[in-house]
Amino acid sequence: MSSSATLLRGRTLNFRAEPAGPEDTAAFCYIEDGAILIQDGMIVAQGAYSELCHRRPEARVVDHRPHLLMPGFIDLHLHFPQVQVVASWGEQLLDWLNTYTFPAETQFASPAHAARMAGAFFDLLLSHGTTTAAAFCSVHPTSIEAYFTEAARRNMRMIGGKVMMDRNAPDGLRDNAQLGYDDSKALLERWHGRGRASYAISPRFAITSTPAQLEAAGALAKEYPDAFVQTHLSENRDEIAYTLSLYPEAADYLGIYEHYGLVGAKTLLGHAIHLEPREIALLAETGGKPVFCPTSNLFLGSGLFDEGGLRARGVASGIATDIGAGTSYSMLQTLNEGYKVLQLQNQPLHPLRAFHWITRGNAEILGETHRIGTLDPGTEADIVVMNAAATPAMALRMEAATTLTEELFVLQVLGDDRAVAEVYVAGQPAKPKPA
Repeated sequence: MSSSATLLRGRTLNFRAEPAGPEDTAAFCYIEDGAILIQDGMIVAQGAYSELCHRRPEARVVDHRPHLLMPGFIDLHLHFPQVQVVASWGEQLLDWLNTYTFPAETQFASPAHAARMAGAFFDLLLSHGTTTAAAFCSVHPTSIEAYFTEAARRNMRMIGGKVMMDRNAPDGLRDNAQLGYDDSKALLERWHGRGRASYAISPRFAITSTPAQLEAAGALAKEYPDAFVQTHLSENRDEIAYTLSLYPEAADYLGIYEHYGLVGAKTLLGHAIHLEPREIALLAETGGKPVFCPTSNLFLGSGLFDEGGLRARGVASGIATDIGAGTSYSMLQTLNEGYKVLQLQNQPLHPLRAFHWITRGNAEILGETHRIGTLDPGTEADIVVMNAAATPAMALRMEAATTLTEELFVLQVLGDDRAVAEVYVAGQPAKPKPA
């Protein structure tokens, strides 16, 4: 039996394509008194309130005016086991991993610890308006079980995978090529396509995987072509040098993953800052997806992501928080720091393009726009309700704002979880209540 319908009322913003600027009105639909009709976790219709209230007069109306309704945010790269290492002082990537990350990840062998952290992790995502994310779990199957179990409890569309690491990691964090394959395959069979879960084959990076393990990961990718692949690429120059010393026959860093069949349209490559021309050409050819992690890149001093250069070569990029080297769960603050990184390279990021990026844009990277990232009828009802006057500073600035573009930029620069008035997951209100 179908559930009753709900009509969310407020100002609605939905993207049809990436906007070139505020004049590109064909790329987005903004309705001052809009509505979203929801039933059974799906968007049935979206349009003017005056029209939709008559179409389904029995629908329960939830009035969010004057707030702005848009698709839930999508985060394409973060680490579930790093929730307790955010804001840990470190020097650069490899030191930070060894000092903070690896010790924290060893604790995820405990089912009780993993389950507790999963509850906190998903509370934080939803508090910040993130309804879908692609996350690395630890090497332990217990971590991915806790991750997907909690996601299923909340009915969230999530992507995740157990990291595969068989060298250059401490005791308690290594598998081996066969065990990494067996564990990953069993978890993939158990979770991929179950409810709203998708699996990502997850060799952490070439430094922590032997050739045998990358070969096993490539075999999985070939066996399960509808699964995602996620790993790291060219984050730090010392990392690149060490990687190439371990794979001296490789043409370049990306060439390692290419050799083992791990580069394709469903491959998410975190960071991808220091790329060689051949690597960029390969991304353009294969459809591999770099993922920009601005707060992490700045925190670890890794470098400036060249989104404009990649775009000019036909390479589309995602954007992500990279918790826990990333310093905020907020996709708004990720856009804030991303704006600054791109400003340093004379690559302006317009607010409309920014909000397209964390909604439909990241959904396009995943190949999931038929499910998430828009307010289109027939897609899943993951929706965020934004209040651009949520703090005194924001309210003061909004007194002088007169356009949608100005409002979005206020959200982008000054917003965080306080600007998220509500979040809906499959049509159900889901923002956790303050403790």
